[in-house]
Amino acid sequence: MKIGSILENQNIEKRIAITPEIVKKYISLGLEVCLIENYGFHLGINDQQYKDMGVKISKDESEILNSSDIIVQLGMLSDDKISKIKENQTFIGVLNPYNNKEKLENLAKKKINLFSLELLPRITRAQSMDILSSQANLAGYKAVIETFANFEKAIPMMMTAAGTVPAAKVLVVGAGVAGLQAIATSKRMGAIVFATDVRMASKEQVESLGGKFLTVEGSENLETEGGYAKEASEDFKQKQEELLCETLKKIDIVICTALIPGKKAPLIIKENMIENMQSGSVIYDLAAIQGGNTAFTEVDKIIEKNGIKIMGESNILNKLPVSASNLYAKNVFNFVENLIDKEKKELNINLEDEIIEKTLIK
Repeated sequence: MKIGSILENQNIEKRIAITPEIVKKYISLGLEVCLIENYGFHLGINDQQYKDMGVKISKDESEILNSSDIIVQLGMLSDDKISKIKENQTFIGVLNPYNNKEKLENLAKKKINLFSLELLPRITRAQSMDILSSQANLAGYKAVIETFANFEKAIPMMMTAAGTVPAAKVLVVGAGVAGLQAIATSKRMGAIVFATDVRMASKEQVESLGGKFLTVEGSENLETEGGYAKEASEDFKQKQEELLCETLKKIDIVICTALIPGKKAPLIIKENMIENMQSGSVIYDLAAIQGGNTAFTEVDKIIEKNGIKIMGESNILNKLPVSASNLYAKNVFNFVENLIDKEKKELNINLEDEIIEKTLIK
């Protein structure tokens, strides 16, 4: 069996799905690895490194797409590349079924096995394949670094003969994987950190990292069985709005990470709240690509309102492509390993396996 991968659209995605260290593992499963020429060149990986590991390098995208039994990518391929995939192949990636419904239906008609990794169930056995967690962890870290770089004051408290510089106050909205990493990174850099989330289970995690959890009075636990946040009631939203409005008056930096899978990002920081913030404050909105958590977020732009900078990028992980690729490649390998019958050296799509059943797009 062959496993192959081609380059993503470099203007949108710099991560890769197969790194040199993962090649050995695929070969040990009995797979032949085929990659396009200069596959990792933009990340400082030359073709010779792949060849030394046993990879077949090709100049022809069509050959890879047409001959590979398993194709692994980051995102959905363009229409012209999709047309080159033949029947009964397996395509694995972050396929975003909510936005790519028509493309996926056309692929399914060709009897192609489609696995979308963001649909992985949150069970212990799937943790090593969990691309959302591995990538969100890096995104939370990088959001803090980017925001601090645009904040024109020192972050930690500094005591000098000339006087004391107070520590910056950071509010993290949403305490999932990205939010918890943002809290940890902010604390390490000396900030005073506050956090809020609709899931009450987050309180203990926030406090264990040294953050102060802001609790909405009489709040319910808005958490799905899968561990994700769910839509809040109007009453909860009103109470949360009042709490945030008061809190934001004394906050220097806000990191927004609130997302509901498959839906538009909830609008949490409204126009009137931003008007009450101190001039010089910075907001980083990790939910920008799904509509944003603030009233003014625009993708890949820094918007200024009343002296407050509001930032949001389409893909912050393009600024950490090497680390992100290494983690993604490991996640994907662990998923593929679960798909392979090691004795027969062939695919085994066992729908009784919850990991396979949940990620397979039917």
